[in-house]
Order: sequence, then C-alpha cells, then structure tokens
Amino acid sequence: MKIILFDIDGTLIKAGGAGARALNHAVKAMTGHPKACESFQLQGATDKANFENAFRAGAGRKPSKKEMAELTHKYVDRLPLEVAASVKAKNYSKVKGVEKFLAKISGRAGVMIGLGTGNLKNGAFIKLEPSGLMRHFAFGGYGCDSHHRSEVLRKAVERAEKIAGAKIKEREVFVIGDTHRDVEAAKEAGYHSGAVLDGFGDARAIMRSNPEVMAKDFSDMKPWLIWLGLAKDPRGVSRGTYICPDSPIEHAHYGRTGLDLRDIEITMRRLRAAKKKIKGVRVSRR
Repeated sequence: MKIILFDIDGTLIKAGGAGARALNHAVKAMTGHPKACESFQLQGATDKANFENAFRAGAGRKPSKKEMAELTHKYVDRLPLEVAASVKAKNYSKVKGVEKFLAKISGRAGVMIGLGTGNLKNGAFIKLEPSGLMRHFAFGGYGCDSHHRSEVLRKAVERAEKIAGAKIKEREVFVIGDTHRDVEAAKEAGYHSGAVLDGFGDARAIMRSNPEVMAKDFSDMKPWLIWLGLAKDPRGVSRGTYICPDSPIEHAHYGRTGLDLRDIEITMRRLRAAKKKIKGVRVSRR
C-alpha cells in the first residue's frame, strides 16, 4: 500500500493570500492590530502555530484557550469570504499539472491519497472547494491535530491505516510539499519527501533540506511517477526514490554507483545506530 500525502498551499492550490487576510481580520477584531501576519512567516507552519504567533503579534502575549477558540472561530467564519474574493480577483489557481497528476494516480490499486497540511480541517476544505480537487482525498492530517508538522503527517497515516485496515510501513508513505519545512517534517516522521519549487517555499532552503525529488510543478509527471514507483525508471534501475539531479556531479554519482542521496541518508542512519551500539567499547591501538 502506498500512501501519498499532499500539502495544500503552494502544492495543490494558491489561494491568493486568503488565509493571511482571514487571520489578519480575526486578530484585528480581537486586538486591533491590522496586519499581524506581516510579523512572522506563515509558510510551512501549522495553523495552530500561526494563530498563536498572530495573536502574540497583536496582543503582545500568548492567547488563552478561550481566546484561541474565539480566534479560530473568527478565522473560519471569515475564510470563505476571502477565498471568494481571491477567486473573483482571479488570484486563485491550481498548481500547474496537479489536476491531471491527481487524476493519474487516483483510483489505483494499492494507492491511497490524503492531505498532510498545516491548515485546520475546516480551513483546508474551504480553501480547496473552488478547485474541485477535494474529491481525490479520503483522509488527512491537519493543523488542528498538532503544532508539529511531523505529527500532522503521522496522524494522516493513522487515519489511512483505519481505512485500509492494515499497518502502513514508513517506507510506503510519500509526502509532497512546497517548503523545506514539509521536507523536514517528512524526514522526521521517517517518510519519503518530495518538493514543488513553484510554491511558496524558498528554493535554496528546499534544496538544502534535500528532498528525494524536486520539480517546478506537476506538468511533467514522469519524475513523480518514477519516485512513487508507479512508472518504470528510464535507466531500468529498480529503486525506491528518484532525484532530479541538481548537478553533473550528482548525476555522475548515481550513474556510477546506483546510489542517490536517500540511499546515502539511510546508510548514515545505520552507521549512527551501529555506533550507538558499540559506544563505550574501548578499541585498543597498536
């Protein structure tokens, strides 16, 4: 069973800043601060974390549980208006190629598609509604599940296991996002990581986070399908990951050794584990 988890903002759709406007509106109503979201970076974080940061920017302190609930209510109440405003202004769009890509992988035997997003569950559905993409997703992990994206992803996998009625191994989970935080969260959870470069993330930060596959968008599905193991590798090599090489050196390394960066990471983890086992054992020198 393959589990494929998608982030929303910058990975599936671009909502034209609707979420930030809705959150600014909610914070202003409670604290008077008009542009709280300009004080910190929204991208790649969960709504729980963003709401706390926005309230702190407006009130100068962390919100109480009651205030957090009120802020969330005001945000969700405002969000449909802001999404509709983005659609009307033609600032709402689907990431290039994603609709055809989802149609390609949906309904395949042994494949389950879900959301792994920092958005609240209600917020996720509101943002996706104009795109018509929601029909592809039967489950997900959401920003209301945890402050930490890795826990959001694990929650999505737990829900997939309930639907499938079977335990899902870490190597069977593939996460696609558009920021380095998405990649880092996937790695922290032990899952495969892929990144869209035409989203809201910083391309250099994404490259430093070292995802297994990077592409501008989904207009060329081949690298994504190869990475997911849903298409044959053109080199005829059997492997669990696929990297679009960033340099001639990386390309030559794979061609000579059959190893990509994911293989190297796995080997390094094994070496660290082995080192821990022998820690404390004195090695004599001659």
